[in-house]
Amino acid sequence: MISRRAVLLGAAVAPIVRFPRKIRVALIGSEGHTEEILKPLKDLPDVQLVGTCGKKVQGIKEYPDYRSLLDTEKPDIAAICNNNGERARVILDALDRKMHVIAEKPLALTLDDLVKIRHSVSSNKLRIGMLLPMRYDPEYLALKDIVSKGLIGEVAQIASQKSYKAGKRDAWYLSRSTYGGSIAWIGIHMIDLMRWTSGREFASVMGMHGHVGFPQLKEMENVTASIFKLDNGGVASLRMDYLRTENATSHGDDRLRLAGTKGVVEYQAATGVTLMTTDQPPHVVTKLPPQGSLFTDWLNDVYNGKPAMISEPDIYRVTEITIGAQEAADKGTVVQWER
Repeated sequence: MISRRAVLLGAAVAPIVRFPRKIRVALIGSEGHTEEILKPLKDLPDVQLVGTCGKKVQGIKEYPDYRSLLDTEKPDIAAICNNNGERARVILDALDRKMHVIAEKPLALTLDDLVKIRHSVSSNKLRIGMLLPMRYDPEYLALKDIVSKGLIGEVAQIASQKSYKAGKRDAWYLSRSTYGGSIAWIGIHMIDLMRWTSGREFASVMGMHGHVGFPQLKEMENVTASIFKLDNGGVASLRMDYLRTENATSHGDDRLRLAGTKGVVEYQAATGVTLMTTDQPPHVVTKLPPQGSLFTDWLNDVYNGKPAMISEPDIYRVTEITIGAQEAADKGTVVQWER
């Protein structure tokens, strides 16, 4: 199925972006958002895909082992899109070879691995990116802009949803060791969006998850709920499921609602972006920012010195929060963060 994001990226007339030198990229794995790497290449004449491992790309040499790919091609950038459980090790191997990394989310499933990655990036003076492309969608850019302008005042409550079709899943989804949990895999998108659009920090989290029906999913949770305490005393919630029926018109149903002291703004596909404030009645926001490209934005940061929309502190922080949210649901406890 072609995603809505892929259609938008493909349909947009993107400007040609140049860099001060040629950039060689190796792609490892075929999970998640590989099109975020591959789609923009047509508009990046200085960026060359030099090899893949686990992903067939026409005209590009495929290697049976990622280490041989990295050692033979010696790319500038390793784009790492393998399964969640094996990702941290591959990221560290690429960093040890002095390569910049852009990786699927989350970077790691444990805080220990996240600390190792952060230390390696810093000590090797490298750069790291993470594939959270929903930040670049027009609707969420609009939510961010509305909150930043103060139109809904101080955000006090956030409600979000991700509902997906379960479909037929590859084997790595079905084992906790390679999947890591549904909060880790899909929840990180909304955790990032809630924090980014609202401008609020998360102070603690509690949650639950489970598996109802669908025995073919084995260890993969298909229902989750997480509640976050915000730094200003407000509350955020994230509910997720893999219960969307196969006859639904889209694979997913993502929703985000931000309620503040002066109004409410929300997005869902069925109604678009809607806004009401103390000065404006409820209405649909029709003027939205253009679709962006995460990979191009990140490359512009690394090679042209233009700060990316997703900073490295943001990457580490949202991964830390996601690991905590997964732990809270696993153990039935409250995870708190000191700031």
